Order: sequence, then structure tokens, then C-alpha cells
Amino acid sequence: MMFMAIIPSTSDIKALAEDLHKLVDNLESTEHGELIYSALKAITQLSQTDAERLDWKILAGSLQDMQKAIAMFYPYRFKRKVSIFGSARTHADAPEYRQAYDFAEQITQRGFMVVTGAGGGIMAAGNEGSGENSFGLNISLPFEQTSNGFVPEDSRLVKFRYFFTRKLYFVKESDAIALFPGGFGTQDEFFECLTLCQTGRTTPRPMVLMDKKGGDYWNQWDIFVQEQLIARGLIVKEDRSLYKITDDIDEACQYISSFYSVYHSCRWVGDLFVIRLNFEITDEHLDRLNDNFSDILIKGKIERSQSLPKEANEQHIIDLPRLIMHFNQHSFGRLQELITAINDTCDSGNPIVCHPEQR
Repeated sequence: MMFMAIIPSTSDIKALAEDLHKLVDNLESTEHGELIYSALKAITQLSQTDAERLDWKILAGSLQDMQKAIAMFYPYRFKRKVSIFGSARTHADAPEYRQAYDFAEQITQRGFMVVTGAGGGIMAAGNEGSGENSFGLNISLPFEQTSNGFVPEDSRLVKFRYFFTRKLYFVKESDAIALFPGGFGTQDEFFECLTLCQTGRTTPRPMVLMDKKGGDYWNQWDIFVQEQLIARGLIVKEDRSLYKITDDIDEACQYISSFYSVYHSCRWVGDLFVIRLNFEITDEHLDRLNDNFSDILIKGKIERSQSLPKEANEQHIIDLPRLIMHFNQHSFGRLQELITAINDTCDSGNPIVCHPEQR
């Protein structure tokens, strides 16, 4: 899809100037004013350079993509979501289609919403199975990609211009990833998620690789990971903890929902890594965590904490108990194992399903 710039009229320019003046005049008292200032400053600085028209087209198009996505997701920011990836070419009578449909249906019954690429195949199965609890992030391609008809186009569908902005929102808005067999696009989306989690550029999350009963698509992929990547020292063996392979829908849904049973969310506060919990763990279990995960600390121990002063703007989770530690910032496979160990303290069969910004 070509980006068609609309030449603004004199009245359009005048209205924009008035909006900008009003925005700048009230910037100091505007929420997130310092970030709005940074964005405006970057645009004005770019306007004073020799940037080419293509640069401006990319900037304008990506901002428009992001504006539409932010507006769509904002009302649902307190709901956990699962992004589903898989082939657009999977037929409706294929076992993988039925499996994706059933997975989407079951995961929404556990309180999650579903995000797909809004195309055919696995994407259609995900939207169809989740009913009204789904979103579509579509993109225009020379072939394959049209909206599948299972997503309300007036409220739950965004048509993206660029792949990179589309992938940004697949990751930003999801609390879990479910992947079904697919081609280059599926592999691209998976490796992006893996890379972001492995490098700590996004928050930890469960990633489940689903195959049909007895299928070997992901098992063959995992053999490549072990024999080529791990064996050559290109990744560490703990990186395999970033994902789980299964052909069982119940196991996949339980793996995702249990990830948030005790663990709630995490963030950095200065040089401290803060893990928020839905409820306190016992002293005995905290001791076991320290015994088993001292290798990922640069100093000290994993300790209890209340909310820190720099978390004061997160009043919705201010009362949640915390664990704090001096994490080494590179053992993210082991961090995933730590979260699993934290959740192993949970005796409840009913995991708390809510977004990190909602108790």
C-alpha cells in the first residue's frame, strides 16, 4: 500500500498551528509533557536537516500507525492479551486451524484477549475462536492479507502501513505469545520476540509453540537450536527456557495463565530489578530462590521490599509486595526460570488474570 500524502489546505495549516501553540503553551502542566517535548523537538530538528522525502514518509506513516494502535488498545490496557502467530495459508479443515481455534477459545475463557494479524489461516482461527475478545493488526500485502471478517473493523482492527510498527504492537500489547506452524513471517515474528526477551528489551512473558498432535514442526526447529546454536556457543542452553513446545491445548493454556499466578510484573528502578507479586511468598521459598538463583545476581540477595519511591506514579499496584535484586542484566533465560520458580509457590488453582497495570 502506497503512502499517499494529502496536501493540507490553508485552513488545515492554521488549525494545526493553533493546536501546536496550545500544546506548547500548556506543556509544563501536561501529563508526560517532557516526552511530548522530546517528540516535538525531534521532528523540528529533523525539519532543519536535509532529510529526503522518503524519510518523512516513513516518519509520518509510522506515527499514523502508532496513533491508530494506541487509540484502539487504550480502552483495553487493563486486560491481559495473547498474540497468536501462524501461517496465513493454513486451510480451515487443517488440524492446525482447529487447534488454533480451540486454543483461542480456551485462553479467552481464562480471561485473556487475543491479538492476531487479522489475515487468513491461523490468524482467522484465532479471531474466530476468541469471538468478541480479539483484535486484528492487519497489513496490506500484494497477496494473502485481507481482513478475515472475524474482527470488528470499526473498533478492533488497525490496518498498518509498516511491518515494524505492526510488530511493535504485537509485542507491546501482549502478555504472552502463542505460535503455530508458519512460514517466513511466523519465524520472523517469533525470532523478534525471542530476541527482545533474550536481551531484556521487553518484559518476560510465556511463549508457547503449538503443533498438531504428533507434529514435529517445532521439535525439528528445536533440534536446530540445540545442534547449531547451542552447540556452537551462539546462545546458552538456558535460552531454551524462554519458550515451551507442546501439542496439548490444556497444557498451553495452563502454561500461559500460571505465569501470572504469583508473578505480576517487573521493572527496573535504577540498578535494582523489581519483581511485583500478587501475594507474598514464604520465607522458606525465598531462601530456596536465593540458593538456586544466586548465579544471576551481581551482588547481594533476592530480598523483600515494598514499593520504591520511583514507583509512586503506579498507584494501581502500589500495595503489591515486591522482590528486589541486583540482576546481572544478561541471564534472561535464567530469569524466566526464576519466575517459574516463584510461581511454583502458588497453591491456588485459580491464577490471577489481570494486566500488569491492574490488581
